Amino acid sequence: MEAMRRLCVISLLLFSLTAFGATGTRLTVQVNSADTGRPIDRASVIVRFRHGLNPVKMKKIITSWETKTSQEGSVKIPEMPMGEVTIQVIAEHYQTFGDVFELTMPEQTIAIKLNPPQAQYSEDSKKK
Repeated sequence: MEAMRRLCVISLLLFSLTAFGATGTRLTVQVNSADTGRPIDRASVIVRFRHGLNPVKMKKIITSWETKTSQEGSVKIPEMPMGEVTIQVIAEHYQTFGDVFELTMPEQTIAIKLNPPQAQYSEDSKKK
């Protein structure tokens, strides 16, 4: 009886890992300057999983990551389910970036180009 119970638990575990692995993706976010094309290091990258392509229960799966880019301007996010994510990038001396992306491949790289800040606008300067 105990051997049968263990076999059932192992089978269920392997099935859930296979189901997750079949729909998982590894995400790399590459952040560069739109002006120079150079990588931006120490940019804050926030990735939030919105909803997936697979109806697997998400209670024990991490769905939000906050990290900083390396000197090469990239960050690798651990395996997550395929589906829709929101990516926000914040870096000093650049405009904040945010958008929604669809993750559909086992490994995916999203390239983000940050723009320099816009000139400050003032109503007072128009009146003079």
